[in-house]
Amino acid sequence: MTADFRHVIEQHLSPSTVEKETHWGWKAPRSIYLLSFFHAQFPALKFIHVLRDGRDMAFSKNQNQLRKHGCVVLSWRERWFDSEPVRSVLLWARVNLRAAEYGEMQLGENYLAVRLEDLCQQPVEATARIMRFLDVDLDGESVARAEISPPSSLGRWRKYPAPLVATLQNIGSVALEKFGYLK
Repeated sequence: MTADFRHVIEQHLSPSTVEKETHWGWKAPRSIYLLSFFHAQFPALKFIHVLRDGRDMAFSKNQNQLRKHGCVVLSWRERWFDSEPVRSVLLWARVNLRAAEYGEMQLGENYLAVRLEDLCQQPVEATARIMRFLDVDLDGESVARAEISPPSSLGRWRKYPAPLVATLQNIGSVALEKFGYLK
């Protein structure tokens, strides 16, 4: 896996990028599952952990993460829960808590958690924080204006029945509290 990964990276990057150790990166949400592998390949790795409220994720129509990775992340009993939102919030909580723990313990100052909700509600401040983390000298305001447009599905969980939302909050409470979604 390591050899294949290195080969693909070298093919993707231009020779001058590899030789100069130029800053580069990618946006791939499933990278979260391979964080320790990527860190082993790139010890100076900086990881921006973009979070979205687990309750919103539980009610998303896109449950690809659950379908593709639920069999590995969830126990066999959890995989049989009849509620997709319950399985989804379990996956969300477990994966994001593991990533945060790894980031905080292993990456230290090279780890940054950013809530999508903060990025959408306070785009200039959140973007400036990301730019400082990356040590990039760009105007946070112009980047925020050009790149950030909140999805209409933010807060979609509020449209669902209170008993179901309460169940999700109970199941995901540790992660929801850690990431500031339950106050």
